Amino acid sequence: MWAIFEDIKAIYRNDPAARGIEFLLYPGFHAIIWHRLIHFLYAIRIPFIPRMLSQIGRFLTGLEIHPGAKIGKGFFVDHGAGVVIGETAEIGDRCVLFHNVTLGGTGKHKGKRHPTLGNDVFVGTGSTILGPVTIGNNVKIGANAFVVMRDIPSNCTVVGTPARIIRKDGINCDEELPRTIFCDTAA
Repeated sequence: MWAIFEDIKAIYRNDPAARGIEFLLYPGFHAIIWHRLIHFLYAIRIPFIPRMLSQIGRFLTGLEIHPGAKIGKGFFVDHGAGVVIGETAEIGDRCVLFHNVTLGGTGKHKGKRHPTLGNDVFVGTGSTILGPVTIGNNVKIGANAFVVMRDIPSNCTVVGTPARIIRKDGINCDEELPRTIFCDTAA
């Protein structure tokens, strides 16, 4: 329940256009409330119904959030159309996603297949983050950073295609993302 209050605060913290009770009109807010209810049903292992309800939510809001995704408090999606969040994705507290962001899988992994975002992560419009990668705390991923398939350390700004770190711990830089070795856990 407290997470919903933090989600409302996130709207006013992240959108200067938000006034009065307009938060009730945000599709991202509708989607997160819907998800929090559905995630509870998913967590207690009710079959079929959570997936069906998530599809209804997708139709109504334009955001596709799998019932299994774990989302922290203070979550904000601005202009949410086209957002996709996969089943094993984990999103920390106070994260911001813009439209057309994908937190998806590659189809090559078993078990944990989707990204993990730390706290205070900002993901710009059109960015795609694939696979069981970890995005550290206080990371900013610029618009259309396509495709992030490697871990990103905390306190970084990442832009471009392929994604590159341009700021790390407050210092400008230009470096490739660190390599991550993916193992097939089916073996």
